[in-house]
Amino acid sequence: MATLQASSVLFSSSSRPSCCQRGVTRAALSIPIVRPTSFSTRGLVEELELMRSGDYPSFSTTTKSPSTIADPMVLAKLYALMEAVADRVEMHKNIGEQRNNWNSLLLTSINTITLAAATMAGIAATSVAGSPLTALKLASTLMYLGALGMLVIMNKIQPSQLAEEQRNAARLFQQLHGEIQTTIAIGSPTTSDVKEAMDKVLALDQAYPLPLIGKMLEKFPSKVESAVWWPQRRQRSQVKGFGRKIGNNGWNANLEEELKEVVGVLRKNDKADYLRLGEKALKLNKALAISGPLLTDLAAVGTALMGSPSHGSWAVVLGVVGGALASVVNMFQHGGQVGMVLEMYRSNAGFFKFMEESIEANLRERDVERRENGELFEMKVALQLGRSLSELKDLADSSIREGNDFEEFGSKLF
Repeated sequence: MATLQASSVLFSSSSRPSCCQRGVTRAALSIPIVRPTSFSTRGLVEELELMRSGDYPSFSTTTKSPSTIADPMVLAKLYALMEAVADRVEMHKNIGEQRNNWNSLLLTSINTITLAAATMAGIAATSVAGSPLTALKLASTLMYLGALGMLVIMNKIQPSQLAEEQRNAARLFQQLHGEIQTTIAIGSPTTSDVKEAMDKVLALDQAYPLPLIGKMLEKFPSKVESAVWWPQRRQRSQVKGFGRKIGNNGWNANLEEELKEVVGVLRKNDKADYLRLGEKALKLNKALAISGPLLTDLAAVGTALMGSPSHGSWAVVLGVVGGALASVVNMFQHGGQVGMVLEMYRSNAGFFKFMEESIEANLRERDVERRENGELFEMKVALQLGRSLSELKDLADSSIREGNDFEEFGSKLF
C-alpha cells in the first residue's frame, strides 16, 4: 500500500508546473519507499496443498523412527511406579512427623512424672510417720514404676532414630521419583528400566520399613554398618539413552585413574570417619539407655524403703537424687536425639558406600559403550561431593602425590 501511495505522488508531481515541481519533489522524497520482497504466496499454497495431501517432504518434519518410539505398556508401568513412589513419599513424611511427636511427647511425659515423683519423695522425707508418709511413698513409687515402663519402651524403639529413618526414606523416594521422570523424558524407556525402578522401590521398602513390630531395624546392633537402600547392581544391558556415544563414550585413562583415587579417598577418609563416629554414638546411646532406667529403678526402690529405721537416710537420697539424675539422663539422650545422630552417621556412611559401588561398577565394565557416559558421570560425582570438576581433579592429584598420608575428605557437603 505504501508503494502504491508513493508511486501516485510521484506521478502527480510530474504533471504539475515546473515552479512547483521542486517543492513537491522534496515532499515526495520524504516518503519511505518500500521495495517489494521476494515473498511468494504460490510457494506457501503449494506447501499447504502438500501437507493436506500427505505428500509433504520427510526432511521438513521431526518424526521419530520406530526404534525410538517408547512402548506404551512400558510407559504405563513407569507411571504406575511413579504413583506408588509418590504415595510412599507422603506415607514416610507423615509417619516421620508422627514418630518425631512420639519423641517429644514421651520425653515430656516421662520427665514430668519422674520429677513429680522426686518432689513427692522429698516431701515424704519431711513428713512424720503415719498415713501421709505412706500415701506419699506409695504414690511416688508408683509414678517411678510407670515412668520406668515408659522409658524402657522409649529406649527400645528410639523415636528420634525412627523419625530420622522416615526422613531419609522420604528423601530417597523423592529422588527415585525424579529419576523415573527423567527416564521417561529422555530417550525411550525399556523393560529393563521398569525392572530397575521396581528393584529400587523394593530395596527402599526393605531398608526403611514402616511397621514397628517384627520389621523394625535393630537400634542397638553389635557393630555399626553402612545403610544400604539400593538393590544389587546388575550388568548393564545397554547404554542409557542420553550422553554422547562417540569414540570412548566420554571415558579415557586419566578419568578412570581419577575416579579410582576418588574411591580410595571416600573409602579411607569419609566412610571410615562416619563409621567411627557412629560407633561412638552407639556406645553413648547404649550407656544412656541403661543409665536412665537404672536410675529410675533405684529411685523407686528408695521411695519404697523410706521411713525404714535401717535405710531411712539412704532411701531418701535414692528417691530424690535418683529421680533427678534420671531426668537429666533422659533429657540428654532423647532431648539431644542421640539415636537420630546415630542414624545420620549410618546414612552418611551408606551414601559414600553407594558412591563407591557406583564408580566401581562403571570401572569394572570392560565395554565403555555399556558404561554411563564418562563426562556426565564425572559431573554427577563432582556434584554429589560438592566439588567442581577442577576440584575433583585436584583431589585425585593430591591423593596420588601424598598417598596414605592424604587426610582430606572427599565430600565438601558433609
